[in-house]
Amino acid sequence: MIKPPLSKPVKRMRTTGWRARLALLLLIGMAIAVVSVTNRLLTDRFTENTRNRAELRLVLYGGNLLSELRQNAIVPQLLARDPALITALNSGDFAQSTQRLISFLDEIGAKALTLLDNDGRAVASSERNMLGENHRQAPYFVDASRSSETIFHVLEDETGIYRFYYSRRVQSQSQLIGVIVVEVDLQKYERAWAGISDAVLVTDSEGRIILATEPRWRGLSEQEALAREPVASAIQRAIQTTADWTMVPADAYLEGEAVMRVEGRVAFRGWRIAGFTTYASVREKVNGVLALEIMVFAILLALAFYFLNRKTAFRMAMFQRESAELRALNARLQREIAERRRVQENLAVAEQTLAQSSKLAALGEMSAAVSHELNQPLAAMKTYLAGARLLLKRNRPDEAVSSFQRIDDLIERMGAITKQLKSYARQGGNEFEPVNMGDALSSALAMMEPQLRQRQVKITRAIPQEPVMIMGDRVRVEQVMINLLRNALDATRNTQDAEVDILLAKGETAMLTVRDNGPGIEDLDNLFEPFYTTKQPGDGVGLGLAISSGIVNDLGGRLTARNAASGGAVFEMQLPILPEETRAAE
Repeated sequence: MIKPPLSKPVKRMRTTGWRARLALLLLIGMAIAVVSVTNRLLTDRFTENTRNRAELRLVLYGGNLLSELRQNAIVPQLLARDPALITALNSGDFAQSTQRLISFLDEIGAKALTLLDNDGRAVASSERNMLGENHRQAPYFVDASRSSETIFHVLEDETGIYRFYYSRRVQSQSQLIGVIVVEVDLQKYERAWAGISDAVLVTDSEGRIILATEPRWRGLSEQEALAREPVASAIQRAIQTTADWTMVPADAYLEGEAVMRVEGRVAFRGWRIAGFTTYASVREKVNGVLALEIMVFAILLALAFYFLNRKTAFRMAMFQRESAELRALNARLQREIAERRRVQENLAVAEQTLAQSSKLAALGEMSAAVSHELNQPLAAMKTYLAGARLLLKRNRPDEAVSSFQRIDDLIERMGAITKQLKSYARQGGNEFEPVNMGDALSSALAMMEPQLRQRQVKITRAIPQEPVMIMGDRVRVEQVMINLLRNALDATRNTQDAEVDILLAKGETAMLTVRDNGPGIEDLDNLFEPFYTTKQPGDGVGLGLAISSGIVNDLGGRLTARNAASGGAVFEMQLPILPEETRAAE
């Protein structure tokens, strides 16, 4: 009863394993077949593409050579007819000839221009070191002297470099007076080819290499140049090449390495050009595609193994993922802890700095406020003392006692100001009482009496007969009035026929208006900001209007400023009116 059930699972497991192994073998066989076919097809295709590009480059190279040669072929004919050069040869004055050839050099693009006299001596040249050299035996001088056509020569110098010359006779009245020689710069193409192609050479009609990217090839035939590598090494390189993936039959062996040879014709005196391109680019492209295919099959094999062992792989992946997440979480927590510690340390330092800065700011502001508010009583006391001294000298003690009484009143006012500033520092409110705005204005004008005596200012007052009562602190109200009057006096300091109008009105609110005929206010937005002032240094610190605005706001009113239409500034102080019933109750 038990055996049949046990045998079926065993058989099913064996069947599944056999199928899996067969599938893996088929996948491997298919991979080998696909890689082989792809290698053969892609090798042929990329080889043909490389050959086509090499042929196209060779046509371009030949066209460049031919263009350069034809461009310079017409130059000797033009220069041989140049009047300045002919005149110089006839007169023997070559002072400007060299500079003239140099100026032509930039336009022509030749390597060098040389003017020879009828004796073959270089009398002018774009290369100054050639001046004075004798070229009587040079072929380009001898042949040009005997012919009326432009002569072309290829000559090898002592360094093994071939130079290319066009020459033509210069004549005057059918007589030979000199020869113009143009050296063509073809070596620049050698340098350009060396950065693009593997190897390029140009041969003349005799098969001699006159231009080549490999300097050792110059003067040799193509066969001699390719045979410079030892035969044993070339065979060894060829064996290595045939063992490669591509297995392309080589056109030639260049320094022991199989290369592709492409040949073309230059339509100039039987010249030919040949290029050699290695199969490295073909092998790289083919191997790149093959590597991609192998990678795809490797991925398929990996997927097959993964599905065969998915449980183990899944558990391992989960374990790695959880481990990575835990490590990342741990690192993030450590960074956050370190960041929090650093922020707490910076916060503690910032709090200490802020507390110290607040103390210094409060101390400076309080000092400036006390200095500003006490300056006016001190100035008045100084004036009264001077007046009392003068009265005593004139034996008028009764009037001097009156001045001392006023000084006593000012001292009481200074005490009230300091008391007010201390209460303001404690952020505590003073007890308000009914204040007659007319009496407060009269007291303020009495306080400003010394300044009014020194200045010729016309004061116009408009005060109603009935009292204008408010609820507030009389000292602070007088303080605001003094600040407004003092600002009006300062504004009219440079104004002729200075006038200050004071209007006290009673309506829904008590309004005091102070107007001057000064220049007006430029910056109304920052006018009530602390330490903002338009006065010269030493005349004010910019706290008067700021303190006045704060006092009016504490009294429940509003202090505003504007420019009058006829000129000057207008300040308006509005305070809540004291109702009749409240005044009666008081």
